[in-house]
Amino acid sequence: MHIFGVDIGGSGIKGAPVDLDRGDLAEERFKVLTPHPATPDAVADGVKEVVGHFGWTGPVGITFPGVVTGGATIRTAANVDKDWIDTDARALLSDRLGGLPVTVLNDADAAGVAEMQFGAGRDRRGTVALLTFGTGIGSALFVEGVLVPNTELGHLELHGHDAETRASTKAKDDNELTWEHWAQRVQKYLAHVEMLFSPELFIIGGGVSRKSHKFLPLIEGIKAEIVPAQLQNNAGIVGAAMRAAKEAQGV
Repeated sequence: MHIFGVDIGGSGIKGAPVDLDRGDLAEERFKVLTPHPATPDAVADGVKEVVGHFGWTGPVGITFPGVVTGGATIRTAANVDKDWIDTDARALLSDRLGGLPVTVLNDADAAGVAEMQFGAGRDRRGTVALLTFGTGIGSALFVEGVLVPNTELGHLELHGHDAETRASTKAKDDNELTWEHWAQRVQKYLAHVEMLFSPELFIIGGGVSRKSHKFLPLIEGIKAEIVPAQLQNNAGIVGAAMRAAKEAQGV
């Protein structure tokens, strides 16, 4: 079964049809840059370009980098334009896609759902925290395999700062941090999350997961197991498609 997934990020909007039997992309993904300012209309145009690239005409799952309630309404917009707040994203995006059925969910939640089904979290019980490092820090928390939605742990206060302003990949790049220096910041952040939630497993996702060998071995003192996401930066696309398929089936 193939369903289309789109992942809206702070720097790019990417998507592809997803083979839900394999939990992988059915075709090579297509990406456009996230517009700046990332207003609802401008981002919707980007989503339309990505979906139109494939001539897709079925259900579409779409992630958003913020809190999404009721599968539709945007409540936070830390890394996109604030006009998104209180927008009915499902209605906006469905209209822009010519009335296609649209499902919207938090981007890290989508990545987490995919990793728990097909990736590093498969068959893992207890408490699992997936953290995506990119423009910001996204989070997905699972308790006995069940998602606690919209946790937004990247906005925890850490040493007087919003955690993602210190430990995101963007913070690493903006401040020209070495892998060693950045790993120290990530370590402090993980220790803080571990103190609050005591997960058995941390899954590290986002684009930087491709380079996990450069920083994960440098992180010390964390009791939980720490592993890179297996689906890497495609996890959000896969998870979005999974959620759209469930809605299409009325699950």
